[in-house]
Amino acid sequence: MRRSDDVHRTSIMSGAQRVLDVSISTVCLSGTLEDKLRAAAAAGFSGIELLEYGLIMSTWSPGRVAREAANLGLSLEVYQPFHIETVPPDRFGATLRRAERKFELLSELGAGVLVCCSSRTDDGVDDDGLTAEQLHALAERAAQSGVRLAYEAVPWGRVRTYEHAWRLIEQVDHSALGLCLDSFHVLSAANDANAVSRVTGDKIFHVQLADAPRLDMDVREWSLHYRMFPGQGALDVAGFLGSLLSMGYSGPLAIEVFNDIYQQEDPRHAAIDAMRSMRALAEAVAARDLDDAPAPLAGGELPPAPRLDGFAFAELAVDQVSGPLVSRALAGLGFAHVGQHRSKPVQLWQQGDARVLLNSAPERSIDPATAAICALAVQTADAAASMRRAESLLAPKLARRRSPDETDLASVATPDGTALFFCDATGGTPWIDDFAPADAAPADAARADAPPLLTRIDHVSVTESIDDFDQSALFFHSVLGLVPRELTEITAPFGLIRTWSASAPDGCVRVALSTNPLRRGDWSPGVTSPQLVAFATDDAIACARAARERRAPILEMPANYYDDLEARLALPAEFVAALRENSILYDRDAQGEFLHFFTEMLGSRVFFQVVQRIHGYDGFGDPRSVALRMAAHRRQRMRTLASDPAESAVGHRHDYSLAHLTALSLSPPELVDAAAAAGYRYVGLRMTKVTPQEPHYPLAYDPALMRRTKTHLAATGVEVLDIELARITSGDSPSDYLRFLEAGAELGARHVIAQLPDSDFARKTDRFSELCELALPLGLTIDLEFPSWTETPDLREATRVLRAADKPNAGLLIDLLHFARSRSSVGDLRELPPEWFHYAHVCDAPAEIPATTAGLIHTARFERLFPGEGGIDMLGILDALPAGLPFALEIPRATLVAQVGGKEHARLAIAAARRHLDANRPAAAPAR
Repeated sequence: MRRSDDVHRTSIMSGAQRVLDVSISTVCLSGTLEDKLRAAAAAGFSGIELLEYGLIMSTWSPGRVAREAANLGLSLEVYQPFHIETVPPDRFGATLRRAERKFELLSELGAGVLVCCSSRTDDGVDDDGLTAEQLHALAERAAQSGVRLAYEAVPWGRVRTYEHAWRLIEQVDHSALGLCLDSFHVLSAANDANAVSRVTGDKIFHVQLADAPRLDMDVREWSLHYRMFPGQGALDVAGFLGSLLSMGYSGPLAIEVFNDIYQQEDPRHAAIDAMRSMRALAEAVAARDLDDAPAPLAGGELPPAPRLDGFAFAELAVDQVSGPLVSRALAGLGFAHVGQHRSKPVQLWQQGDARVLLNSAPERSIDPATAAICALAVQTADAAASMRRAESLLAPKLARRRSPDETDLASVATPDGTALFFCDATGGTPWIDDFAPADAAPADAARADAPPLLTRIDHVSVTESIDDFDQSALFFHSVLGLVPRELTEITAPFGLIRTWSASAPDGCVRVALSTNPLRRGDWSPGVTSPQLVAFATDDAIACARAARERRAPILEMPANYYDDLEARLALPAEFVAALRENSILYDRDAQGEFLHFFTEMLGSRVFFQVVQRIHGYDGFGDPRSVALRMAAHRRQRMRTLASDPAESAVGHRHDYSLAHLTALSLSPPELVDAAAAAGYRYVGLRMTKVTPQEPHYPLAYDPALMRRTKTHLAATGVEVLDIELARITSGDSPSDYLRFLEAGAELGARHVIAQLPDSDFARKTDRFSELCELALPLGLTIDLEFPSWTETPDLREATRVLRAADKPNAGLLIDLLHFARSRSSVGDLRELPPEWFHYAHVCDAPAEIPATTAGLIHTARFERLFPGEGGIDMLGILDALPAGLPFALEIPRATLVAQVGGKEHARLAIAAARRHLDANRPAAAPAR
């Protein structure tokens, strides 16, 4: 099937006005040769440069490869590599035989150019005279087959520079031998785009284009792993190509990028990135305005990037948990809720020209209890032209649901799916008419009438995965026409951070990206993919003071920072004191000064920044401030882990633990992560296998699992409340549980759940006592649970055991389901010693008690209910317990877990518990 006619080709007009089609090397793309061809065609490339190993791995014959490429509208003009070096004359026959086979192959493929790469082996010799002789012989054979040889110098070959290769080509002086110029090899040495001017244009047979970051490493390692698409790195690829075209070059062009990330990416996405980079490169070449400059064509001329006039708004996706938290932070910063969308649950918050939308029903779902940037809008001098440019650069247009009377805002999707809107700067802000005036509270009205301290959105910063980082950078650079700054790398508390930023020429729009270029293991205590919206102010100190008065959640900075600031810079003492008092960070450069402060994390991912730029400061602060901010957010998380993210106005909040049975499909590390994401302080870990059907997590005997679990605990700050289950029957010995107890202590657990399904009272009491004695040196309590179907079936029998054992670390675990099903007495519960109780297992269930043991067990293991959904007198039972106990939510619901997954089930459980319990019980005390 031929490529659809609506796919634009990218081509570049040579100085002689001949259109040069652009190919992509198959080395740029992952997958099979079939995958690569389809991806290249779909992205609009006119041809491919075929690498040898791609053909070798394919089941298609060379002839079929040529036919399939032609059916997709792809030419196949260049094949590579043919590795050559000068060898003793008696061995040159083998080189000729190998070359003859390649010439035959090129004939079958329909390719006309063979790239011959300089190589180096122990069999080679350094003799330019002999090299010229052998190259001439190869050129003669190639000419007879209708093939041209493009000779490429490679820094690790015998011929290492293009100058050396050019001297040899001049010496050979054969029509079938020319030069292959690779922008990486030329520019990586000195980044001199004009260096190739000494070469004759008609003797260049092939040009390969690649960019790269500036790295100090072995050039072969650099070349084979870190190349980038043009415009993504630090090399002057536009100058290089402009020089060649001005010299009259009219041969094939191909992007050739060796990059470990691109070669693992979906080839369709990588091909689109490559095409986007080529269209932007064509524009950059034309913008050089040199003599005989080529005119770029990219499915028609790429529309120029219209002038930008700042951000129109940033839109955050929120839910019922994160929404109130973000709203309070905005109010604390002086924003007012000024509008409510007429047809959607979207709020408009504004201060000056800084606008933030809070969307409670975004097009894309977000993780529960989090906030995320779901859309950005820029003000542009010509929204229609911005949209045409974005579509020319293969940005996918987004369909937008709207009512007929609502503003039609054009938008495209960024690589991570965020919507990017284009708003006409010349036509005012008609989209605001889609919002009805909000019923302003007195505080909102006062903020709306006050002079704004924040004037506009200064910049937006998002975190990308290393897989998407380069793609997103290329998108913002090319689509918006932003001017990029050089990549920087920052040593941070949790690993290396790579940052990229770009801005409009006048700085009215700035975008920053960051990523972790290296990931190893499970230690990830930082915030997952943080995002920030930064607001501009003319007085950061006054803004911070006002924000503190309004109780904005300002992120606290350590005193050590200000002590070091005083030591490094000669700043007025009263100025440093004001910075210290308000947790404001400071930087300066040759142009000016920069003051900025942050909020705490809002909804687990998003936070705000306030910045003041003085006298033309154009950066983003001292790079060390990134590490400082990350450490401060880590401390904030550790302080607030146990708090309700929504900060209930009632003020009564408990410490919650996620019992493993609630989400038993999750491994211990996964359970810890789920608990942290939902706001639990603790987890309970099920370390023994109770039923044959359930998964087993042998932490006591699996060092790798133990290590991963401890790493996740340390990273998240979640703690282990209890371990289970020491189930001692008539045939069990407490000593069999010693390793289990030691593993629990290693994990930092406080309590151990025990059951005694043994009808012999004396025996089970003795064994319970022995278990307590084993646990005591480890700092563990043994908390006896009494399922109603066991031989220790109720509160009365459990009480007899504890009194008889009389151990200081013995306790009772009240599981609300077991308590209710056993018909135990709340009055008896009130009479027991308070020191026996360390925490409670909390759930609800139908009031009706199953008539059979099987029914009791089935409900307990598979069909419990969230607090408030059943008929258990939860509040009555909990009121009989000492105040401040942690609540461990043990709520297995097999059907719901199958529908939503263990992580979401854990979040739903704690949300229900907070609604039903936090308003009715005193606040929690630390676990005992």
